[in-house]
Amino acid sequence: MKRILFLVVIATMLFGFTNAQRITSCGYKVPPRSLVKNSFASVYEAKAVVTRMLDSIQWKENFNLKEQNGIQNAYATISGGQRWIVYDNKFLEDIDAYSKTKWASISIMAHEMGHHYYNHVASMQGSTVPSEIEADAFSGYMVQRQGGTLEQALAAMQAIGTDRQTSTHPAKADRLAAITRGWNAAKASSPATTANTGSGSTVPNPTNGGSQTSGNGGGNTNPQTSSENDPSWIALYIQSTQDETVQLSDDGRTFQNAPIKAGEPFIFKFEIYEYGWLKLPYYNGFRTYKLLHGKDYSILYNRRNKNWTVVEIPN
Repeated sequence: MKRILFLVVIATMLFGFTNAQRITSCGYKVPPRSLVKNSFASVYEAKAVVTRMLDSIQWKENFNLKEQNGIQNAYATISGGQRWIVYDNKFLEDIDAYSKTKWASISIMAHEMGHHYYNHVASMQGSTVPSEIEADAFSGYMVQRQGGTLEQALAAMQAIGTDRQTSTHPAKADRLAAITRGWNAAKASSPATTANTGSGSTVPNPTNGGSQTSGNGGGNTNPQTSSENDPSWIALYIQSTQDETVQLSDDGRTFQNAPIKAGEPFIFKFEIYEYGWLKLPYYNGFRTYKLLHGKDYSILYNRRNKNWTVVEIPN
């Protein structure tokens, strides 16, 4: 009788895990709890891991880390005008134990970094199948850059990926394929591979099979490092014979001075959203204009009312 009861208990535990398993907002199955403590010892260790990944692609960090145990998830978000990666350390420990490798938690953190790198959180659309595929490829790329094998890059998704596609997340097979593409792209652009070609590090853009130069994620306002041919950047011109200073803002609340040289474009991206605000003097106050990524604008001076205005430059 005791043996039968024991088998019933085990069967109930297995049934509960496979049928009542919660799916996170990032499309992961929540793994069973583990007593093994082999993930990030603290937010400082997590910070060190993320910093190494950032350094490997020469990307300046544009987000903060926050440990929040009990949420059984890891996700990228924007809160209070700041970019964040929020993670449950115990959740990551469980994934590492379930997949039998610490690379699992690293790959998940890399996935969330990918959402910031490609500005997915700025769209405010939530998870989409294309954005998840793109972040998965970024994850595979980053694991390879850190020295992980393809098997290690795939470990987390193999263990806790959901088999079927939903309206917000791809099926496991498609996600594994994206991670593999990212890993292969990193291997192809590794220092050993590119030493004779002079090629730099590129991060994969799996939506079109191409690549994206590292360092552009999150809005680089230095025109020397942006691509003038990239349609998502904004070029701001001013019709003046002398240098002028305007004010730009990501959130419409905090504005920063932006010097524009006469006859030269000021090329930039807003960091938080795919749009932002430009403030110009107007009579005894200011007028604020909304600027969109993928558009170019010209600042004009009206000699009749002695005020500045902004017009969109037609494509």
